Amino acid sequence: MKRATTTILHADGLHRCPWPGADPLYVAYHDEEWGVPEFDDRALYEKLVLDGFQAGLSWITILRKRENFRRAFGGFAPERIARYTPKKKNALMQDAGIVRNRAKIEGAVASARGWLKIMESGPGFSDFLWDFLDGEPKTNRFRTSKEVPAETDLSRRISKELSSRGFKFCGPTIVYAFMQAVGMVNDHLLNCHRHADCNKLGIRR
Repeated sequence: MKRATTTILHADGLHRCPWPGADPLYVAYHDEEWGVPEFDDRALYEKLVLDGFQAGLSWITILRKRENFRRAFGGFAPERIARYTPKKKNALMQDAGIVRNRAKIEGAVASARGWLKIMESGPGFSDFLWDFLDGEPKTNRFRTSKEVPAETDLSRRISKELSSRGFKFCGPTIVYAFMQAVGMVNDHLLNCHRHADCNKLGIRR
């Protein structure tokens, strides 16, 4: 079956981006979270780590395991994750509720340490990220998913800066997916019912 590239009209009368399909969990994520500007330091760390775990997998796989991840990683508190011992990392490798990938687990710990350094040396992780956009989301006006890039010059810049600060699994493609998810860019298709709504949510200053 050919995958749709334009918005899909759902039974509730709303047009949505094609990627969530009809999966209720995916549709709820699309409607309630994806593209909503996020400014919380800890929540941004969590989402970046989960996007790192997504590498090589589909996002719906991670979404279905998200609560397991939150339990396993103690609510994604970077202050605690930065101090994970080999014993704790080994325990995570035995947890069937998450993606058991040692490099990604080690990456979450390294990224937590990078997060702490940013928090201790400046205005915070949120401002560090949002300053790349002068504090305001970028709104795109794509009509089809074929127009949406996998990465951009900006995602490459942010990726390079994060890597230089010790973050792992933060390549340009992962960073762009992260930017879409946390509303740094509004990539809801133009005819999607969430496009205009997310535009209104980005003003905080």
